[in-house]
Amino acid sequence: MPRTRPPERPPRPGPGAGAAAVSNADIAAVFEEIANLLELEEQNPFRIRAYRNAARTVLGFAPDIAALLGSGQALPKLPGIGEDLAAKIGEIVQTGSCALRERLRKEVPPVLVDLLSIPGLGPTRVRHVYHELGVQTPQQLYAAAKDGRLGKLHGFGARLQEKLLQAAGARLQGGRRFPLAAVAPAAEKLAEYLRRAPGVAEVTVAGSFRRMRDTVGDLDILAAAQASEELMRHFQAYPEVAEVLASGPARASVVLRSGLQVDLRAIEPQAYGAALVYFTGSKAHNIAIRKRAQERGFKLSEYGVFEGSRRIAGRTEDSVYGALGLAPVPPELREDRGEIEVAARGRLPHLVERADLRGDLHAHTRASDGFNTLEEMAQAARAAGLEYLAITDHSQRLKVAHGLDAAALRRQGAEIDALNRRLRGITLLKGIEVDILENGDLDLPDEALAQLDLVVGAVHSYFDLPRARQTRRLLRAMEHRRFAILAHPTGRLIGEREGIDVDMPAVIEAARARGCCLELNAQPQRMDLFDLHCRAASERGVPVCVSTDAHRTGDFDNLRYGVGQARRGWLEKKDVLNTRPLAELRHFLKRCMR
Repeated sequence: MPRTRPPERPPRPGPGAGAAAVSNADIAAVFEEIANLLELEEQNPFRIRAYRNAARTVLGFAPDIAALLGSGQALPKLPGIGEDLAAKIGEIVQTGSCALRERLRKEVPPVLVDLLSIPGLGPTRVRHVYHELGVQTPQQLYAAAKDGRLGKLHGFGARLQEKLLQAAGARLQGGRRFPLAAVAPAAEKLAEYLRRAPGVAEVTVAGSFRRMRDTVGDLDILAAAQASEELMRHFQAYPEVAEVLASGPARASVVLRSGLQVDLRAIEPQAYGAALVYFTGSKAHNIAIRKRAQERGFKLSEYGVFEGSRRIAGRTEDSVYGALGLAPVPPELREDRGEIEVAARGRLPHLVERADLRGDLHAHTRASDGFNTLEEMAQAARAAGLEYLAITDHSQRLKVAHGLDAAALRRQGAEIDALNRRLRGITLLKGIEVDILENGDLDLPDEALAQLDLVVGAVHSYFDLPRARQTRRLLRAMEHRRFAILAHPTGRLIGEREGIDVDMPAVIEAARARGCCLELNAQPQRMDLFDLHCRAASERGVPVCVSTDAHRTGDFDNLRYGVGQARRGWLEKKDVLNTRPLAELRHFLKRCMR
């Protein structure tokens, strides 16, 4: 598929166009850019934090703000959004930008803004490479990393240099990828728009999006329809389209204002299933099933399964797999990791589903760095169909998150007890996300942890320890008698920070021996555990919990992305801790926190 680098600053809608064109993600992106520009100018850190918090709040707000304002309603009171920020939201909805961002863009050299888009280069590091090395472009950054000049800067260790070398190289090759959850709302909205086109019977977003990969490079959309210029004109008229790359009656390719490339293909209904198999991928899976078809004397393509010139299957995916003697393979498993052999035996797993989840075991409130109260989080969890919710605010060491000490934890426990006495339909569990210190100790004393229903341990510092030390650190923490769940085990942030260097097989084996659990963190920038680690955990009998790491009420929607990652890891309902009824969960936790 051809790749074209999208414009860095997509065209903004004119006045009055915002209600149709500006999404919550667009508003959040403006606030995030303002925060970056302010940081580049080394302005007040509290002001910078206010814009970053505003971006998170807007992104987590479920209703569409532009549609809300466009209907004449007032913006509801949102955490951290005062009159000034609310006015800026209105300005962004109307114009696609705001005066502050435009002023800051004039003050800050454009090359610095461009460098900010490279993973691993935050504002502080951008200032260093710009002022000390004269780096202004991704090409210059790549050269500086390649010839070792980055190593002369304070704080630019070998791992960071290698990461920036790879990130700059990927940028030069047009290899930008987006977190799945950042793409999903736009993909689903566009698919719904296309379903309204004349003559369209069905629309499916295929590719890595359908396989629920944690990141998406571009979108392949299939429409069951006859090829027509009318359909492609309808596609190109979508308000979010910034640039048309190619167009014909059977296929068109565009770039959205977000920078995401989208290809639409019109597929005749008789071949729709075969095209779905082909364009969903993965490439490795497609090669393997084509080989299987050849071994049986068939030809498999995006047009169907053929015996000679006769098409014997193709209308549905099930018919394609059936013609090859296979049970239908769920999209999440199509990676050529043994799924074909298992499908041939009719032994594919019954993958976990979102409806199987009964609770969430990792959530934050205003007591640390969350945005909502205990009761608001409880009500939101209940509205999301959950029966229990663990409140796991940060422990004291994480000062930036206003972590809880032992006394604050006791007070919160009393509040949870009081709230549980009057709540209906949801039970709150008392927990903590306790920091794992450099030596593997936990951040709170044993007597503070003993009062809790569960202890979630997590790494938030010393990410660059050597592999052996990092592994010993986690193993020691997991040996603690109160330890129950290892949160976001690798600590990665997609596009921002690589995961820690740790021996995951050793961690999984330690969890099995200790009887504790590993978390699959569904926060969109984490998606951590990886799918391969999920599968390895299930094979060793280690339960995985799919948790949101919720910091606001809207975050419970992210459970679906965590479930997608779990399905990619071949997890069934029995493999996921928080599919268990509350009584069974309590029994597990009591045995774990002996």
